[in-house]
Amino acid sequence: MSVYENCPVLENEKYVLRFVKKDDASDLLKVYSDKHALPFFNSDNCDGDNFYYSSVERMEKAIDFWLSSYETRWFVRWAIIDKETSKAIGTIELFHRVADDDFNGVGVLRLDVGSCHEEAEGLERILSLILKSAFELFECDTIITKAPIYAVERIKALQQCGFEKSDSLLVGTNDHYAYNGYWSIKK
Repeated sequence: MSVYENCPVLENEKYVLRFVKKDDASDLLKVYSDKHALPFFNSDNCDGDNFYYSSVERMEKAIDFWLSSYETRWFVRWAIIDKETSKAIGTIELFHRVADDDFNGVGVLRLDVGSCHEEAEGLERILSLILKSAFELFECDTIITKAPIYAVERIKALQQCGFEKSDSLLVGTNDHYAYNGYWSIKK
């Protein structure tokens, strides 16, 4: 069954990943209005959206876009729920990429969390939770994600999960810009 017909709920002892919903807007506004988290968000090839939202209305519009993108089978956006607080602390987006570059046919993972959650141990727990299913859900042998050189904690988490730095560039299908800073893991 397709991830676009039945989006799975994934969980471990610390987090639940479930499909994002409109009710997440107030929790997610704390993430997407966090100026210290903004430099870690991957907005490559996103038509100029940097994912900084300063009002609940703007956050709701973003969630509406995520929901409609799921309906059109473009990407899936999960909310990351901290079991201790029952609050959304971020999101994970995944999609199967079709492009004319080295990253054709890969799964692209975008992980956004508030700055207080940008630490290796928590990121590794979140990544290991989604990676268990991602290859099958998105019919790919490789998953890529972005981590800028200053994202020390994120890079540590990626390495702990088995990701390796890639020298390949992601060429934007919208803007044709060549983006660097990608890490990959094979099935």
